[in-house]
Amino acid sequence: MNLTSSLLSIFAQQAATTPAPATPADPAAAAPAAAPPSLSADTLDQARQAGQAAQAADAGAQEVSLMELVRELNAVELGVMVILGLCTIYAVALLFEKLIVMRRAGRQTRDFLTSFRKANSVEEAEAIVRKLPASGIKTMFDAGMAEVRRTQDLGLYTMRDARDHTMQRVASAMTIRQNEHLEDLGSNMTFLASIGANAPFIGLFGTVWGIMVAFVGIASTQTTSLAVVAPGIAGALLATAAGLAAAIPAVLIYNFSAKQISKQANKMDDFLAEFVALVSRDMDRRAG
Repeated sequence: MNLTSSLLSIFAQQAATTPAPATPADPAAAAPAAAPPSLSADTLDQARQAGQAAQAADAGAQEVSLMELVRELNAVELGVMVILGLCTIYAVALLFEKLIVMRRAGRQTRDFLTSFRKANSVEEAEAIVRKLPASGIKTMFDAGMAEVRRTQDLGLYTMRDARDHTMQRVASAMTIRQNEHLEDLGSNMTFLASIGANAPFIGLFGTVWGIMVAFVGIASTQTTSLAVVAPGIAGALLATAAGLAAAIPAVLIYNFSAKQISKQANKMDDFLAEFVALVSRDMDRRAG
């Protein structure tokens, strides 16, 4: 009994001397404060890239349109654009006009030659041509035939001594009508050549003026930001683009018209030679 009592008393003393664990009233207050995490270099780079992407998106949303550039042009640039625009419209209109005129003239000449070459005498040719519609090559025939009739009225048509003079007069009368017809086909060719040669320089003048104005703006604003000077320079470059837009179709139309007129002139030269040969054979037949 004494041993048991002693053991119980020792355990009781140890329990009394051992402190109980303290139960915190507020777990949040008892927890130690967490230290703020430090920002790494990678995180800073990602944030910087995100900011640049946002700025690029804002710039794309504020993209300047072509019409806005035109509205921002100064008086000199706007005047250049108007002049070049009118030249472009006129050149394109001439394109359709030349296509129609050249195609009609080529068809009329082809049909006339096909019919004329069926004749074996001057009178037969006159009867055939009289039924054909009016055309440039028909005026040549009428002029040559009129000279033949005048020579017949003078009684010189069957005279061998007057033969060379008759041929010269017939050829001269037909050449005059040929030149008149080719001149009609080549109307406005000088204007087309002027547009093709001068439109790029007119556009370049507008570009140089616009760039000068842009640099003056840089000096006055004391800034070299691309966002500030880019619209002015872009608007100035529109003048060069307009000059090329006016010159390119003008040159193409000029070359097309010159080629068609050259073909028409060659066919008329051939017809003149054929008509003179027909008259010469007819004179020989009557003289013999």
